[in-house]
Amino acid sequence: MASKKVLIVYAHQSSGSFNSAAKDAAVEVLTAKGCTVEVSDLYAMKFKATATAEDITGNVKNADHFCYGEETKLAWEAGTLTADITEEQRKLTEADLVMFQVEPELVCFSFVKPCLCYELTLSPTSQFPMYWFTVPAIMKGWMDRVLTLGFAFTHEKRYSQGIFKDKKAMLSFTTGSQESMFSANGINGDMNVTLWPLQNGILHYCGFQVLAPQIFWAPSHVPSEARGTMLESWRTRMQGLLGENPLAFTPLDCFDGEKGYQLKPEVHEKHAAKEFGLTVGIHLGKALPPNNQMKAGV
Repeated sequence: MASKKVLIVYAHQSSGSFNSAAKDAAVEVLTAKGCTVEVSDLYAMKFKATATAEDITGNVKNADHFCYGEETKLAWEAGTLTADITEEQRKLTEADLVMFQVEPELVCFSFVKPCLCYELTLSPTSQFPMYWFTVPAIMKGWMDRVLTLGFAFTHEKRYSQGIFKDKKAMLSFTTGSQESMFSANGINGDMNVTLWPLQNGILHYCGFQVLAPQIFWAPSHVPSEARGTMLESWRTRMQGLLGENPLAFTPLDCFDGEKGYQLKPEVHEKHAAKEFGLTVGIHLGKALPPNNQMKAGV
C-alpha cells in the first residue's frame, strides 16, 4: 500500500515555540510511520495573506467590478493563478491528511488575554496559535487564497458531498487560556462553539472528514514537565491518527435544496424528542450536543 501523504500548514513565528515543538513531533512520528510529510511554514515562506487581483497572472473577466471568487475560479480553470497558490493546491491535492498547526488565542490557531495557540492538521494538517478566537491572518489568508471556488468547492460539491470528502483534516493548536475558561460556564464560552466556524464552515464545507482537534491548553502557563507530557500525549495519539473516526456533521442530503436548505421535515421529526440538537450549529433550539466539535462519536 502506498504511503500516506500529510500536509502540515504551520503558522508560528518562532522556531523555539511550543507550536514548533508540536509540529516537529508530528513530522517525526508520522515520518517514522512511513508517511510522506510536507510542511508549509507560512511565516518562513512570507505567504501573502490578502486575497486580491494580484493572485491572477492573466487578464480578469471584469476589472471594474472584481469578484474574487468568480475570477479565481476562472483563473484556476485557465491555469493563471499565481505560483504560490498553485503550489499549495498541489500539496493539498496530493495529501491524504491535512493538519493545521497554529497558535490561536492572541491574546498570544494559543489564547491568556486570550492567548490561544492552535495546532491544526488537515489532510492537509495545520499547526497554529489562535488569534482572537480564530486562526492568525496568515493562515486565514492561506484558506482564502488556496481553497478557491472550483478547486476546493462548488455549489453542488460541498459539505458531505464535497470535493475533499476522501481526505482528512484536523486542527492542532495551543491556547493561552485554561481549559475551564472554554467551557459552557467559562468566560470565553464553549470551545465547541468557537470551533464550529472553522471545522464546519471551512474544513467540512470543502468536504474534509474532520478529525477531533488536538488542543494544548495554556502550555505557557504550566511547568515544563507538563508541557513534556502534552507532547508525549500528542505523539501517542499520532500512532493511530490516520485510523481515527471523524467528527459527526449532518449530511447534506438531510436538507431540502429547493426550500433554502432547511432541514427536511422527516429529519426534524426524527430528532424532535431527543434531548440535544444535531450539532453545534444545527441545534434545533435544543441544548448543544456535548463535545460535538471536540470528540468523535458523540
